[in-house]
Amino acid sequence: MTGLIFLLMSFSPIQKETKKSTSEGEWIALFNGKNLDGWVPKFTGYDLGVNYNNTFRIEDGLLTISYEEWERFDGKFGHLLYKIPYSHYKLRVEYRFIGKQVPGAPDWAYRNNGIKLHSQAPETIGKNQSLLLGVEVQLLGGNGTDKRSTANVCTAGTNVVMNGELTTQHCINSTSKTYHGNQWVTVEAEVHGSESIEHFVNGKSVLKYTKPQYDPKDEVAQALIDGKNLLLEQGYIAIQAESHPTQFRKIEIMILEE
Repeated sequence: MTGLIFLLMSFSPIQKETKKSTSEGEWIALFNGKNLDGWVPKFTGYDLGVNYNNTFRIEDGLLTISYEEWERFDGKFGHLLYKIPYSHYKLRVEYRFIGKQVPGAPDWAYRNNGIKLHSQAPETIGKNQSLLLGVEVQLLGGNGTDKRSTANVCTAGTNVVMNGELTTQHCINSTSKTYHGNQWVTVEAEVHGSESIEHFVNGKSVLKYTKPQYDPKDEVAQALIDGKNLLLEQGYIAIQAESHPTQFRKIEIMILEE
């Protein structure tokens, strides 16, 4: 019990990025290439901190989402959350898809992963909750033939404003090209609190939206909304595990001025 209390305290929602721990204007690695220090897993149906089937692991210095120890997926969605919430920052990841999708997974999850921004605090995630509330930078890989953009935006318990209008569409495609095979792709997100978020792929802007906010019709969001303000000013960064093996060789953040 003492260990669980310590774990929850270390993810207090009142923590913020500071110049003491992360300097403005410089890239800081969130993943050290050696272990999962600073990150905590959460899988559908399991308690916070349980790394189900050793899914999140380090292989040859790469943060790997592995399904080697799985027989079937069966809706056990996973997330790996970083310990500190952020508000104004740039996030940069280098990722690639490898291997085969685990049996029992939905077709849409083929070569599908994502980085969640402005996610809910780890201690607020329900044990059987499958979708982590937040705004997702959706990472997709091609099937070798069809067009399939990456760095799309998907929402879970949230909405965003596109071209001045609130949209409740779950996923909106970016203008990126398709990346087939096991090639490395660099995706960045520039986040300015609740003002705006912009996605980049290999240095090129591919999508921009504003005013990320809670969806008042969503049950999870309803429990997190404070008063009448729906805007998401800050939140946690999380990596998804949605059934297809994925590797990350870089996860970096740069703090921006508010």
